[in-house]
Amino acid sequence: MKEIGLKLEGKIKRLTNKTFKFDERVGEGWFSAVYFLKTKEIAEKYKPDNVVTMQFFQKSQSVLCGTDEVLALLETFATKPEELEVYSLEDGDKVDPFETVMTIKGPYQHFGFLEGVIDGIFARRTSVATNVYEVVKAAKSSGVEKPVIFMGDRDDHFMMQSGDGYAAYIGGSKAQATHAMNEWWGKRGMGTMPHALIQLFEGDVVEATKAYKETYPDDGLLALVDYNNDVITDSLKVARAFGNELEGVRVDTSNHLIDKYFNRHPEVLGTFDPRGVNPKLLFALREALDIEGFQHVKIVASGGFDAKRIERYERIGAPVDMYGVGSSLLNIHIGFTGDSVTLNGQPQAKTGRKLRKNDRLQKIDLN
Repeated sequence: MKEIGLKLEGKIKRLTNKTFKFDERVGEGWFSAVYFLKTKEIAEKYKPDNVVTMQFFQKSQSVLCGTDEVLALLETFATKPEELEVYSLEDGDKVDPFETVMTIKGPYQHFGFLEGVIDGIFARRTSVATNVYEVVKAAKSSGVEKPVIFMGDRDDHFMMQSGDGYAAYIGGSKAQATHAMNEWWGKRGMGTMPHALIQLFEGDVVEATKAYKETYPDDGLLALVDYNNDVITDSLKVARAFGNELEGVRVDTSNHLIDKYFNRHPEVLGTFDPRGVNPKLLFALREALDIEGFQHVKIVASGGFDAKRIERYERIGAPVDMYGVGSSLLNIHIGFTGDSVTLNGQPQAKTGRKLRKNDRLQKIDLN
């Protein structure tokens, strides 16, 4: 398969069919709904000269993602793609409900069987990009921009990571957990220690952190401190052991557990949910670190965060310097629709649908 560069206003777009590593069976209709394949055969037999315009849209305020992938798909699998008339927005564009994000004009049999595949690409990529955008926006709602780590590797099939990572990048997350998540935009994954590393050292967070530091001396030192469900005690242990070398601690307490801090301070209970990574625990951790002179140690919070929860933590000033977010970012909730809305240059569509022109669309020259 040749590599295809996509021209847009004199520029070559960065993502090509080589980036996406398409399954060759797309061209055979393997991933298309059978009724599209049957319609393709009928169009070839009875209406080969008909020209349709298909437009794509969705129904939410969204951050669009998937345009590069769809254009590369058309160049790779459509019949005579260079004869198609295509207009498109770009990845990262903010779009309104029902706003047309792409139009494709040409004989139905040349591209129509890809309709469902295109809808699916837009739906997943735009959902993830929008979810991440909302989380990133929430994380800076207090006026301080705080990084968001995309940690969605365990929440979906591993083959989704490259596309989801790119969509997360479009949404605003530049820190991601795996190398695959960074593949399409040219970076590498980041991360420090999981609970399994601390287990290998029999729950000794200091020894686990020491081993990490000796093995990866050039990494920023970030210790995971909830393994023993006593984040303040273990945070102070690693802070005392590593001093200025410790950049931060990550709190990932299970939402089913109550940290041991509250056993020692039952007087604070009764007015809030003490489970998991809660603001009371984070305020107490920040205070404990500061009292001993560890103001430089940052706090990373992860475990069950979404945009709404982050916005609440920012509103009350919870002392979080970075958020780790996973499953909530992979909620596929934005569905796209492809409608054929003109036939041979004249309006022709199912009732309630019509061509909705969009002056923001840019003409794409497919090869």
